[in-house]
Amino acid sequence: MIVILGILAGGLYGARTARSRGGNRKDIAQFAAVGGIVGGLIGLFATIGLERVL
Repeated sequence: MIVILGILAGGLYGARTARSRGGNRKDIAQFAAVGGIVGGLIGLFATIGLERVL
C-alpha cells in the first residue's frame, strides 16, 4: 500500500514540476514517470523498513 501511494505521489509531484517549468506533454509524462519510479522505490524501502521494525 505504501508503494502505491509513493508511485502516485511521485507521479503527481513530477507532473507538477514539469508543468511549472513550462514543459510540453512529453516532458510532463517523462517527469511523472520518473517521479513515480522514485516514489515507488522510496515506498518500497519504507515498507521493508517497517516490516523489519515491526
